[in-house]
Amino acid sequence: MTDLVCCVDFGSTFTKAALVDVDEGSLLSQASHTTTLDTDVLDGWEACKARLSRTQAAASTAPVLACSSAGGGLRIGVVGNEELVTAEAGRRVALSSGGRVVHVSSGGLDPAGLADLRGTAPDVVLLVGGTDGGNADVLLECARALAAAGWRRPVVVAGNADAQAEIGDLFAAVHTPFVLTDNVVPQIGDLRPEPARAAIREMFLRHVIGGKHLSSRTDFVAMVRGATPDIVLTAVELLATGLDAERPGAGDVAVVDIGGATTDVHSVVEVDPDEAGSARRVVETVPVSRTVEGDLGMRWSAPSTVTAGMHAGLVTLAGAEKLARPARQRRRDPGWLPSTTRERDDEGRLASVAVGLALRRHAGRQRVGFGPDGRLVERDGKDLREVDLLVGSGGVLRHNGSEFGTRVLAESRGDDVRGGWLLPRRARIAIDGDYVLAAAGLLAAERPEAAYALLSGLLKG
Repeated sequence: MTDLVCCVDFGSTFTKAALVDVDEGSLLSQASHTTTLDTDVLDGWEACKARLSRTQAAASTAPVLACSSAGGGLRIGVVGNEELVTAEAGRRVALSSGGRVVHVSSGGLDPAGLADLRGTAPDVVLLVGGTDGGNADVLLECARALAAAGWRRPVVVAGNADAQAEIGDLFAAVHTPFVLTDNVVPQIGDLRPEPARAAIREMFLRHVIGGKHLSSRTDFVAMVRGATPDIVLTAVELLATGLDAERPGAGDVAVVDIGGATTDVHSVVEVDPDEAGSARRVVETVPVSRTVEGDLGMRWSAPSTVTAGMHAGLVTLAGAEKLARPARQRRRDPGWLPSTTRERDDEGRLASVAVGLALRRHAGRQRVGFGPDGRLVERDGKDLREVDLLVGSGGVLRHNGSEFGTRVLAESRGDDVRGGWLLPRRARIAIDGDYVLAAAGLLAAERPEAAYALLSGLLKG
């Protein structure tokens, strides 16, 4: 790499570009443009490049690293043995891989199930099932059903190792794109997401990016390194762990990314060994995870955010009625931006609901029950109470300033969160106002020092 790199995120609404001096690890300039899905997705990038070049002429020839969630992002269908273990494990792996899970099924693929899978139009199918050396019948049955149907979309096989060779032969015979990787649940309670996550990324780059026909130019495929949420999660891992003793991380980290259509939560949290393991859970809690809430967002999903917030008790009936019209307006015109105090207040209320609900769905919950031995405290999900750093990202937080963003996130932090939700208690809050998470994730593999330097502002909170 030269000393300048353009880091580009092709989003569902906007294409964002950052010019980075990778020797210094500094952000030189930024530009954004509406994502040009109606023509060629690179038209938006060319507009960004022209703006960057006006401040730094070298931007016109700098290497480009990109991530993409344009055109619906990465859609993943999960097919597993049974819901409680392998289908749930597959769903978690798919989410951590930067995809939106559009289908989860278990117990086999009959014609109706196959039709349901086709109807969700997944870009990649994650086929999981069975512990290594265990029962492989359902896994093989699902593979045979896909092969018999002439399935043409990529399949990542991450199930019982004993069945993988036969499944590979089935898919090779009918020319279904596939990759074999390690079992996501080699034994009950042992969830291993990383090999499947890497395989899904490989399929995304090899088949999905070009297959969406977002651009007629070959350089688009060449510049994309992964799905945007996957790249951002890489940055969150670096933010949490750091590089070494001299360049430490923040500790436990949670990031809430509020978009127009979805709200994503990424977390890297050290799991309490007393809360993990096969003795307590059939699907182990993992340190690195991500969830996507497709009904929570600031534009396309604004009306459903209000509805979901009311059902969860975060919005009163009167409050929902007041937010209904602003939510519909945002859905009709996703490019609209607030200009008055009242409009910004509406933005704040919508953002608070999206953050609060997304964190609750990502986190676990504590309940008090009674058993033969008396009072019991039961927990499920992921415990975020000891998170050290809570980061807010997304256009609504960047456009309205750090004070606005801090206030939105602070409403979902503290010791007095009702309902027993295991939310951050005393986490420092930082706002990704310069949108460095995507750029840091893109640089992490080849220029980790530059990526770490970009994140230094967030580390200070």
